[in-house]
Amino acid sequence: MSASDNRQLLQAAFEAMAVGNTRPFGELMADDCRWVTPGQSAWSGVWRGKKAMNEQLFAPLYKRFAGKYTNHASRFVTDGDVVVVEARGQATLKTGGSYDNTYCFVCEFGQDGRLIQVTEYMDTDLAVRVLGVPGQLPA
Repeated sequence: MSASDNRQLLQAAFEAMAVGNTRPFGELMADDCRWVTPGQSAWSGVWRGKKAMNEQLFAPLYKRFAGKYTNHASRFVTDGDVVVVEARGQATLKTGGSYDNTYCFVCEFGQDGRLIQVTEYMDTDLAVRVLGVPGQLPA
């Protein structure tokens, strides 16, 4: 896949996320994809494999949301197999509050056009204050 192809795949996935459809982004991930959130907070860590990401990170997180989670990309920067995406995510919580965070995703593609690693830079302090600790999120 070319750098342009990788960028177009992510642009389409983020267009879907902008209206609350996260499925296309998930479908871009290879089964053994790694999700990395650098730092020292409770939200920092490495999740290996799509199944682990869904069970340990995304499913408990989305249970906190009253409606759809949206994520609007504002910039894409491409360098070979890597596409960097600046974005802003938003969700309303079941508790009535809101979760609005700013992200920088460094997305690395394999030769088959699937994501092999996503490194997510975000305000992890905000995530802890608003969402709590992963793995301890209420059902």
